[in-house]
Amino acid sequence: MFIDTVPTPDLAWQEEALCAQTGADFFFPEPGSSVREAKRICGLCPIRSACLEYALDNDERFGVWGGLSEKERLALRRTSH
Repeated sequence: MFIDTVPTPDLAWQEEALCAQTGADFFFPEPGSSVREAKRICGLCPIRSACLEYALDNDERFGVWGGLSEKERLALRRTSH
């Protein structure tokens, strides 16, 4: 019997995230909607860097993570490779 040994990421940091206390609506807006409010909340969040690192490591394609939109994370990936 094969047992999946892929480690699961430690997501304990998410409990401290301001987005967890705010709700997902700001962070996963409709296409073309403003992400200004999400970025403002991220700017105040003490674990912003852990959030961004998680999004980049896990290739999150949607929403605002660590204060960056989908397009900004894609641009960051392109410049870092």
